[in-house]
Amino acid sequence: MIVVAGEALIDLVPQGAGGPLAPLAPLRGGGPYNTAVALGRLGAEAAFCSRISTDAFGAALLAGLRAAGVDTSLVTRGPEPTTLAVASLGADGSAGYGFYAQGTADRLFELPPPLPAETLAVAFGTCSLVLEPGASAYERLLLREAGLGRCTLLDPNIRGPLIPDPAAYRRRFASWLPYVRLLKLSEDDARWLGGVPEGPAAVVLTRGAAGLTVLPRGGTEVSVPATTVAVADTIGAGDTVNAALLHGLAARDALSADGMAALDAAGWHEVLTFASRAAAVTCSRPGAEPPYAHELT
Repeated sequence: MIVVAGEALIDLVPQGAGGPLAPLAPLRGGGPYNTAVALGRLGAEAAFCSRISTDAFGAALLAGLRAAGVDTSLVTRGPEPTTLAVASLGADGSAGYGFYAQGTADRLFELPPPLPAETLAVAFGTCSLVLEPGASAYERLLLREAGLGRCTLLDPNIRGPLIPDPAAYRRRFASWLPYVRLLKLSEDDARWLGGVPEGPAAVVLTRGAAGLTVLPRGGTEVSVPATTVAVADTIGAGDTVNAALLHGLAARDALSADGMAALDAAGWHEVLTFASRAAAVTCSRPGAEPPYAHELT
């Protein structure tokens, strides 16, 4: 099983023309949520670990997980509202966000009991590692699971407007790196953080239209081009990469420390190519709609 820990929220995405007053469509989202859905659609055994509102948006988020075949037994519920993210789309389909997250359900996440024994990997990232008090609980979960020898993936997916003290966040991020086996960064993330850090067993860098690059510790850098597609928007593309990386590595028995260290350049090329193709499907349709396994065969 692959467990994804983090927030679930509703993206409010502009529909058509109209500038700042364009109609907004509510779509299921949140980086970790999208990663879990993508894993389920790819056919992985996946579970989601979070706190979700009991409001109508929360019910829709749970329904989306279940429809993708994701285990929701690690989800707790609360009466607080669902976090909202208002998207703005650039001419190239890239998305920026404004957040309405004060007093929302996912911020009150607490450290869960032991994860299922069959858990091979746990993925973390985005708002859940910024917004307190939940951020500290997710941090404790990261350290606990790394201490148990499980593969940990971290995708910081930096959202600058949510980070009141960038210097403090960068120090905290650096403190997580010894506990991270696989780090996924966009080029924007890397610039904001001050460069591509060392420490994890492998760092995967997403470079938009330029493709994907992996920097394995002690290994050979491998890059693949982006898969060409007509872009509707880029919402959920990086989250799909997370899922495809975990799914591809699991298929090669490369989530363990030894397995990842043994993966050669050809193996990484196959994993990155699969992730590129999966992300392209997500980019080809509006909102975070990751591909199903049959769409990649």
